[in-house]
Amino acid sequence: MTYAYKTMNSPVGRLKLIAGPKGLAAVLWENDPPRRVRIQSTRLDPKLDILLEAERQLKEYFSGSRKSFSLPLDLKGTEFQIKVWKRLLTIPYGETRSYGELARELGKPNASRAVGAAVGRNPVSIIIPCHRVIGSSGRLTGFAGGLEAKATLLDLEGISLS
Repeated sequence: MTYAYKTMNSPVGRLKLIAGPKGLAAVLWENDPPRRVRIQSTRLDPKLDILLEAERQLKEYFSGSRKSFSLPLDLKGTEFQIKVWKRLLTIPYGETRSYGELARELGKPNASRAVGAAVGRNPVSIIIPCHRVIGSSGRLTGFAGGLEAKATLLDLEGISLS
C-alpha cells in the first residue's frame, strides 16, 4: 500500500502529513524515529485533498482559531492502541489527563504503562492530542516531538504547568 505525503512548517517545527486510503494516517515530527510509526512506501503528493485539508486545519489550530479537528483518520495499530488513541480524542482542548487517568477511563486501572506505550505510538500527533497527556505529578513527560514542542502546544491551549 502506498501512502501520500506533504510537509508543512509549523510553530513546533516541520511536520510530515501522511494520507492513507481512508484518511489521514500520520502527522510526523521532523526528527521522528522511523520505528515509532511504521509507514512504508510514501510518495510526495502536496495537492492531495486530505493533506491540504489537514494542513489548513493545523494552521487554524496554530493560529488559535480551531479547537478540534474534523478529519477522517486511517489508523493502523493494535486493538488496544486504537482504543487509547480514540480515548485521546475525547480530551478537550485546554485540558490534560494523566496516563493513570486514561487507564482508569479505559477500564484498565493497572495499565498506565501500557497506555503510555500506546500514547507514544500515536501516529497522528496534534490531531490526536497526545500532548494533553502528562505525568501523574502534573509534569511534562515524554513526547515524540520533544518536551519543548509539547510545552508549546499546551501553552497554545492555555495550559500552564508548573
